[in-house]
Amino acid sequence: MPIKIPNGLPARKILEAEGVLVIKEDRAIRQDIRPMRIAILNLMPEKIKTETQLARVLGSTPLQVEMTLVALETHKPKTTSEQHLLDFYHPFSEIRDEKFDGLIITGAPIEQLPFEDVRYWDELREIFDWSGGNVHSLFNLCWGAQAALQHFHGIPKYQLAEKRFGIFTHRVLDHTSLLMRGLNDEIPVPVSRHTENRVADFAGIEELQVLMDSDEAGMCMVMDHKRRHVHMFNHMEYDSTTIGDEYARDVEKGSAIQLPAHYFPDDDPSRPPVNTWRGNGHLLFGNWLNYVYQTTDFDLSLIGTDREDPARDRE
Repeated sequence: MPIKIPNGLPARKILEAEGVLVIKEDRAIRQDIRPMRIAILNLMPEKIKTETQLARVLGSTPLQVEMTLVALETHKPKTTSEQHLLDFYHPFSEIRDEKFDGLIITGAPIEQLPFEDVRYWDELREIFDWSGGNVHSLFNLCWGAQAALQHFHGIPKYQLAEKRFGIFTHRVLDHTSLLMRGLNDEIPVPVSRHTENRVADFAGIEELQVLMDSDEAGMCMVMDHKRRHVHMFNHMEYDSTTIGDEYARDVEKGSAIQLPAHYFPDDDPSRPPVNTWRGNGHLLFGNWLNYVYQTTDFDLSLIGTDREDPARDRE
């Protein structure tokens, strides 16, 4: 099944050119199924790129997915046109009475700030609390994952001596998890962050399970079984060139940045990188959508209520 996104969203032309099935409103309403309602709180500065990356991995499963873009109200991005936000994003106040099968919260280029110094920290915490009654499962990415772990569990993040940057081999620790089904024992994962979480801080929190980690790059992915939260510190949704674009940007700005590890062939930035993570990225997001589909209620109004059927949760 295809993904349903707003008709004029720039991602549509890109995905259609790639062969990703994209559905229009009139066709979606004729299909005798309920689409999976997935909201995306996009905190990344290059919003169109992130929209496209996430729509691509969400649109590669047999499920019909309806994507809703959500905007903060206490923060106005400077790198995306106001018209794009008006055309395609819904302020949080507009959707707060709605129910969603899933909510993806992206990372943001603010990870070196203390959480309480982030301008929109209070609004984000409100959204985290709201999700408990309105969202079946959260998928938190990079800084979004760190923010969720801090909010729900008080788990801190730690500054790294230098940016962890490149493509790193990670171990899959539990193949019985629905989220890990079909993934190889070891998979390459794009990493781009200045901070980390540490497994020692999870001691005594039984609902948190580390699903992927790396000797070189640390923890990668954590499941909160009680809340149905996925915390992914890295970026399986990245395009082939995203790491290289970040490197070129930092070099141009004169920032202290090392060559991304295991990314350019022979560490030569003039040579195009080989994408070694694309298939696993599609499978990971497909596994999450399958997990949500298997455990959410058909009746959206039951999400987040006492009537939501806990027996459907198979993780």
